[in-house]
Amino acid sequence: MFVKLNDRVYLNLARITRIKIDQVEDGIRIRFYEGQDQVAKSQKFASIEEADQWLEKFLKIEK
Repeated sequence: MFVKLNDRVYLNLARITRIKIDQVEDGIRIRFYEGQDQVAKSQKFASIEEADQWLEKFLKIEK
């Protein structure tokens, strides 16, 4: 299933094997991996909690 990440990127969620929330030099980002290869990353977030909320909404995960 393809989902729109941003204006130019669509992800095939069937191929994503790992999703990681990372603190990087320019802020917090969510990285998407196929096996060992990073295939996409999200916009910057101010906090890990904000990134986690965005990811849950993006993947339509309900608690």
